Amino acid sequence: MTTPPAAPSRTPIRTLLVANRGEIACRVLRTAQALGMRTVAVFSDADVDAPHVGQADLAVRLPGVAAADTYLRGDLLVRAALRTGADAVHPGYGFLSENADFVRQVADAGLVFVGPSADVVAAMGSKVEAKARMAAAGVPVLPGATVTDDADIAALGRCVGYPLLVKASAGGGGRGMRVVPGPADLAGAVAAARREAAAAFGDDTVFLERYLRDPRHVEVQIFGDAAGTVVSLFERECSVQRRFQKVVEEAPSPAVTPELRERLSAAATTAGRALGYVGAGTVEFVLDAGGDFHFLEVNTRLQVEHPVTELVTGLDLVRLQLLVAQGEPLPAEARTARLSGHAVEVRLYAEDPVAGYRPTTGRLRAFAVPGPVRVDAGVAAGQVVGPHYDALLAKVVAHAPTRGEAAAVLAGALRAARLHGVGTNRDLLVAVLGEPEFLAGGTDTGYLERHPPAALLVPDPAARADAVTAAVVALRAVRRAAAAVQRSVTAGWRNVTSADPVVRLAWSDGGVLDVGYQVVGDTVRVRLGDQPLGPAARVGVVGEDGGHRVTLERDGVRRSWHVAVEGDHLDVSSSAGSLDLRVVDLLPEPEAAGPAGSLAAPLPGLVVRTEAAPGEPVALGQPLLVLEAMKMEHVVRAPHDGVLTSLLVRTGDQVEVGQPLAVLGGPTGGAE
Repeated sequence: MTTPPAAPSRTPIRTLLVANRGEIACRVLRTAQALGMRTVAVFSDADVDAPHVGQADLAVRLPGVAAADTYLRGDLLVRAALRTGADAVHPGYGFLSENADFVRQVADAGLVFVGPSADVVAAMGSKVEAKARMAAAGVPVLPGATVTDDADIAALGRCVGYPLLVKASAGGGGRGMRVVPGPADLAGAVAAARREAAAAFGDDTVFLERYLRDPRHVEVQIFGDAAGTVVSLFERECSVQRRFQKVVEEAPSPAVTPELRERLSAAATTAGRALGYVGAGTVEFVLDAGGDFHFLEVNTRLQVEHPVTELVTGLDLVRLQLLVAQGEPLPAEARTARLSGHAVEVRLYAEDPVAGYRPTTGRLRAFAVPGPVRVDAGVAAGQVVGPHYDALLAKVVAHAPTRGEAAAVLAGALRAARLHGVGTNRDLLVAVLGEPEFLAGGTDTGYLERHPPAALLVPDPAARADAVTAAVVALRAVRRAAAAVQRSVTAGWRNVTSADPVVRLAWSDGGVLDVGYQVVGDTVRVRLGDQPLGPAARVGVVGEDGGHRVTLERDGVRRSWHVAVEGDHLDVSSSAGSLDLRVVDLLPEPEAAGPAGSLAAPLPGLVVRTEAAPGEPVALGQPLLVLEAMKMEHVVRAPHDGVLTSLLVRTGDQVEVGQPLAVLGGPTGGAE
């Protein structure tokens, strides 16, 4: 055990700059303002209208949109702090939160860094040194090695053993991480992980680590103060992951017994004392089926999932960070914390889980999550969600006496949420929270491989049919109210008595359907082609809260929907979830098409490199180019065998959804 330092001096924080964006910036600002601190936000050109900008007392622009030009520029962040008279800088998580050079820049400028010292951050940033120090302290570790510029990668792979992980030394969140099953895949995985780590964290250092297949991911929240006290605030389970990014987190872990909790906490506080740790930190472990655990790393920052710990302990971890940063000792409530109930958190991402978790972008026409839940959001209705940063929209957290109750409350709040304009993983989260293996506590890092989104997200045809019916009824009401003359005539009416009015609707996934409908008195019939979408229903329509409340009643059972009509968009919300539809012109104007055989961009992003040259033969599935969006690389592959006739974009180009990227011809070069 290290000798406790002398009594620390007090350094009051009067003005705090938050060197981050999104929901974590909003979260830190909220507590800082509650403590009476003056607050400063920073923002890129892409975030000019983001909620954290308006929440702070002052906000400083960082010119540009790329993270490397804005939130990863330590010099600009320190300059912003000095310009606004800040005493301290809170790094949030991600970006520069675990960058020792940035910690030194802050200290050299005479500012307080809300977190551990640069030496501790540097030591834990060097994963080889971190593991050596943990092993020396008696904490079990996995084999690993850092990849240097002159390293023999093949030799390192043999030393660590296969399968292995390539992981970014800086940052986290699954970026810069690859599973390598054998030696043939190692060099490519290292190169890809380096590129992704450099884009996300400004540091392309990666390391290798032995890969345990489908363990549990369990981590312990520790807190230290300048007087030498290090405490454990218990564990969190973070095993439900996609692409090594956490999706569902909870506290406490359903797999951890009181005896195992004691061992995990002892190992974590031992690690903290060995480091002389000050501030909030997380000691991450993998836990196997036999109850053995192995050290992964120490995250020298506040974790994304910290709300679950706050809810089961009743503590405000940001408040504790700020108190400790001012030189104050950990308060009694932190030193004697106890667990109460169970908390479950989900990460609401802007993505399409069925399409390989592809990020989605657009303008949020509605964003509201009701119910007895905590919502830590970094976005608001009306905001544009772009491709430049992480896909996280918000964290939604429920706390209840039992795990099952917390999961049920959280699922109910998500089902009732109004989320329109951007595709999200909400339906996947609801499905996971009600899935039997999850409810039984059988989660590990392979959970979403055993339960892929396509299997969990089974469409309910009846619910979709009713939602379409509600949308058509609301659209009819809006059109009739807007009509200058003959409001009693049904919109879409035809001068053919045998034909019902028709509206063409497009799903958010691109599917199109022509819906015929007939309203007689207070009943409605809707059909798709010749197929009725359910029997006739008694219908009611009333205006409410920016839209219409539509009720449908069949056999004495009534259901209701909220439908907002904004231009061509129909946003449908109910207890069964949300649905986005778009009205399509029945007689559209001809549109300019891309070149025959062209391959369109599946998402907006930056072209980071090309993998094939014009004139080259390509095979089905072969990489053609790589897009970067929301800090992740996305490979665009050949949809069939052929010849790459031409590339329509260059490295460094920003592309939009549907933009032609390349022209792929048949085996002889002719476009198909």
